[in-house]
Amino acid sequence: MSRPEDRVQRGDRQQRRGRPRRSAGPLLVLGAFAVIPAIALFALFSWADGSIEENEPAPPPPSTVVAPPAFADPLSTSMLSMRRVPAVLSRQLNVSDFQQELTPFLGTLNDRSCAAASVDGILIGAKNLDLPVIPASNEKLVVAAVALDVVGPETVLTTSVVSATAPVDGVIGGDLTLVGGGDPLLSSDWYPTSNLERYAVLSPTSLDTLADRVRDAGITAITGNVVGDGSRYDDEFFAPGWGDGVAGLEAGPYDALMANDSRVLGEQQRANDPNTGAAREFIRLLNERGITVAGSAASGIAPTGGNVIATIDSAPVSDVVGEMLANSDNNTAELLMKEIGLVGEGIGSREAGARVMTAKLVEWGIDTTSVVLSDGSGLSLDNRITCSALLSVMQRFTPDSAFGSGLPIAGQTGTLTGIFTDHPLAGRLTGKTGTLNNPPFNADPPAVKALSGYVAVDGGTAVEYVLVLNGPTISDQSEYRPVWTALADVLNTYPAGATPAELGPR
Repeated sequence: MSRPEDRVQRGDRQQRRGRPRRSAGPLLVLGAFAVIPAIALFALFSWADGSIEENEPAPPPPSTVVAPPAFADPLSTSMLSMRRVPAVLSRQLNVSDFQQELTPFLGTLNDRSCAAASVDGILIGAKNLDLPVIPASNEKLVVAAVALDVVGPETVLTTSVVSATAPVDGVIGGDLTLVGGGDPLLSSDWYPTSNLERYAVLSPTSLDTLADRVRDAGITAITGNVVGDGSRYDDEFFAPGWGDGVAGLEAGPYDALMANDSRVLGEQQRANDPNTGAAREFIRLLNERGITVAGSAASGIAPTGGNVIATIDSAPVSDVVGEMLANSDNNTAELLMKEIGLVGEGIGSREAGARVMTAKLVEWGIDTTSVVLSDGSGLSLDNRITCSALLSVMQRFTPDSAFGSGLPIAGQTGTLTGIFTDHPLAGRLTGKTGTLNNPPFNADPPAVKALSGYVAVDGGTAVEYVLVLNGPTISDQSEYRPVWTALADVLNTYPAGATPAELGPR
C-alpha cells in the first residue's frame, strides 16, 4: 500500500515530466548582444595598435627588471605566547635562583647596615629595609630624582651681566653686576683641567664666553665696581651638621653665584664669599679682553630693572644632575637643593629644598617617617634614610633615563672609574657611591660606605640595588671592598637562565 508522501513524490515527477522545456532563443540573443561590443573593442584596439606601429616607434624594452620586494618571514610566535612578554617570562624563570644567591649575602651584613635588591621594581630580598641609616652621598640620589621632577630636565640656569644704565660709547657709568642664576658649573676655561678637584667638571658653563659677550656688546670700560650678586638664594654658604674638616674643603662656600667652586686663578685658597670671588675672576677675564675696570670686586644686588649686557645659560638640568651623580659633586648638590626650594616654595634655601623633597617623596608613596634630609650633598651627619626609600627612588627610573644614565659606570667613569675594573660587571653595573669618615672610629656616628644603582640586562629588564653600610671602620678599603665585591658577584648571577632578549618573539 502506497503512502501519501509516495504519491506526492510520484505526482511531482509526473508533473516535471509533463512540463514543457524552455526555449534557448532568448539566451542566444543576449549572448550575441554581449559579444558584439567586445568584437568592436578588439577591432578598435587592433586599429590603434597598428596606427602606433605605423606612426611612432615602439617604446624601448625596460633596461632592467625590477624584482618584487622580498617579504621578511613573519614571526611564528603566537600573539598569546609568553614570548610576547619576555621580561616577565625571564623574571619568572630566574628570580628564584637570584633570591637563593642574594639571601646568604644579606645575612653577612651587620645590624647597622641595610641592603635591598629588586628586578623591574619587584622586591627580591632585603636586610633591615626600614632601618634609618646615614646615607652619605647616596643622599644625592634623592636630590637628583626631585630636581628632575620639580626643576625639570630641560631647564637651564642663566648667569647675567647687568648695569644700572645703558652704556654710552662703550663705557658703563657705575657698577657692572654679575648676577648668579644658581649654575654650579660656571667655570673659567682653565678650571676643568686644573686638577684642583678630584674629578674634572663635566658640562661646564664658560665664564670666558660670558666675558667675550660683554666685549662683543661693545663694552670697553667700567667706571665702577664689578659686583657679584648671589641673591637668588639665601646666604648660607655651608650646611650645618658637617663633620670637622669638611667645610671649605669637601664643599662650600657656595651661593647662587659661584665660579670655579669659589676659586680665583692665582689664589691659593677658595674665596670666603663666592660672590666676591666670582667678581674678581670676572674682572681678570674682562681685563684680558681689553676692558678696563676702575673699581674692584664686591658683593651686592643688581639694580632693579637694570640693563642686561650679556647672558649665558648652563647645560640642561639633566646634565647638571648627571655631573653631580658621576663626580659626586657636593657643591652642585647643595645648589640644586636650593633651586628645588626656589621652584617649589619660592624660597632659595636648604630648608625649603628639604621640605619640597620630603613632600615629593610622600607624593610618590614613599614612607618618610624615618627620613631626615639635612643637606643635599650627604655630608651632614644628621641625614637619615632607609633602604626602602632609596630603592623606591631607584625604581622610579631606568638605567637609560636621565637619572640612571648620570650614574658612574663600573670600571669606566666618575667615582667608579677604578672600581670593578676586572669584574664581569665592568661596563654594566652603574652606581652612586657614598663615603663618610667620622673619627674617632670608636664613637658614634659611624662611618659610611654606600653603593646604589642598576645592572641592566640584555633585553630591557634591570636589577635595582641599594647598599648602605654603617659601621665604626666601614669606610676602610679592607672592610668595605670585600662586601662590594660580594654584592657584585651576586648581582652578576642574574639572570642565571635565559635573558629577555633570548626569550623574545621568534
